[in-house]
Amino acid sequence: MKKSTVEEITERFDNDVERFSNLETGQASAVDAPLCLELITSAAARLRPDATALLDIGAGAGNFTLRMLSRLPGLQCTLLDLSRPMLDRAVQRVSASSAKSVIAIQSDFRDAALAPESYDIILAGAVLHHLRDDADWERAFQKLFRILRPGGCLLISDLVAQDTEALSQLIRERYRAYLENNGGADYAARVLEIVDQEDSPRSLPYQLELMRRVGFREVEVLHKNSCFAAFGGIK
Repeated sequence: MKKSTVEEITERFDNDVERFSNLETGQASAVDAPLCLELITSAAARLRPDATALLDIGAGAGNFTLRMLSRLPGLQCTLLDLSRPMLDRAVQRVSASSAKSVIAIQSDFRDAALAPESYDIILAGAVLHHLRDDADWERAFQKLFRILRPGGCLLISDLVAQDTEALSQLIRERYRAYLENNGGADYAARVLEIVDQEDSPRSLPYQLELMRRVGFREVEVLHKNSCFAAFGGIK
């Protein structure tokens, strides 16, 4: 199947700001979304209690940054997203919180001009699954490593794939059942259609190995349930 373009993905998010402004509704299709948000922000705070600079990739309406600020007030926050309406809402919400400063960048992460060793913490919530082929994944992780400060951490909460086809089918069946239980058959069909059209997730082992290969000295798995995981690395 031909995947959606960046422009098509941007348009969908432009039209869904209200839903994504609420974690309970915006991430309803993600298994254990509230738990994963808690885990990656608490892990970041534990790993870098002295952090001053945060980058939130695929910041959406700002949910991850807001939770991070509840743990580490006074951060310099950089919010990056494809969608201008999402960014506008995120800036509004984050500016009203404990952030020291807020910078908004409307861009594809792959194209954004981000200086080396600029961030203590990078959060990537439900965004990296939009990467495409292996070369795209490797370039993205190299960039994530490059823009982190020494000792900085990258924390990811995302959709993940399985490397074994039989298990991939099993997990998809379980995910469909989860979606149907939460929103009915039509809802499940729509979510899976979006996954097929927009997403190119990689497995958790693939991403952990890639993180090691680009230079992360430690990688950690915080949680995995079905096709969603929380994990990260330390530079």
